Amino acid sequence: MATYTYRCTADGSVDIGLPIGTAPETIPCPACGTSAGRVFTAPMLGLADRRRTAVLDHTEASRSAPPVVTSLPTSTARRAPAPRLDPRTARLPRP
Repeated sequence: MATYTYRCTADGSVDIGLPIGTAPETIPCPACGTSAGRVFTAPMLGLADRRRTAVLDHTEASRSAPPVVTSLPTSTARRAPAPRLDPRTARLPRP
């Protein structure tokens, strides 16, 4: 569900929750019944947590001008152990 904002000339703004993409251009005002037109507002991105916002900012910044790499990164990650093979498949030919 998305929140859409409509503005009535008599009563001001009205927020309505509707499924995404189903908002009509006008609705009847819940208070007075006159036609209220849809108002386009900025999305509420400020409600996201800091990590998600940082990832979005980094992705947006690297889209048009990716950082230049001058050396290989240091590998600090440990390798995962090799998975155990199923003994039933040990006799199958290997490539």
